[in-house]
Amino acid sequence: MYKVFVNDIPIILSTEKDLGEKYTSIPIKEVKFKRIIKKINKGKLLYINLYHPKKEKLLKHLFKKLPVVTAGGGMVFNPEKEVLFIYRNGRWDLPKGKIEKDESLEEGAIREVEEETGVKGLKVDKFLQKTYHVFQRKGKYKLKVTYWFQMSTDYTGELVPEEKEGIMKVKWKDVVKAQKALKKSYANIKLLFPEEILPVYSKHGIS
Repeated sequence: MYKVFVNDIPIILSTEKDLGEKYTSIPIKEVKFKRIIKKINKGKLLYINLYHPKKEKLLKHLFKKLPVVTAGGGMVFNPEKEVLFIYRNGRWDLPKGKIEKDESLEEGAIREVEEETGVKGLKVDKFLQKTYHVFQRKGKYKLKVTYWFQMSTDYTGELVPEEKEGIMKVKWKDVVKAQKALKKSYANIKLLFPEEILPVYSKHGIS
């Protein structure tokens, strides 16, 4: 199963034709994505399941439906175990951005975090997961696939928000402050905070 977010509404991609009464189920090969997205944005459709009997076909068909933009981002920790957040468009987010053609995923993710926050000395500790969300650019819908990495740094210098990218604030946040930030964040960002990665967050009731 995969979740593709349109704003904070997840489109479910699954091998199951029936996920329950509240779900509208459509074969992924037949779906008209633009029509579905418009209904979601108007609040007319909140539960949707796109299905195919073979799991390996789900993303293959999805990538045929929408142009794909590959991005990289970081969940960055400092020695105090604080997490680095950015504030943009009225929401707390994690730094990320488009991977360039000549970059590896790790290189692009580090570059984007540096550019958006001013943090230096980043080290990739491990790959976390991929997230999927639909966005609109110049009137066209696109699918952003973001590769997320857990990173660490000893940087203690000034945090510099990349204002040309609409970033208003960059902050290190401890458990309590991160918990508040996640309440004003995005659903796909919350996916990055499961118990096995950051147990203390789950203990403080973040959902």
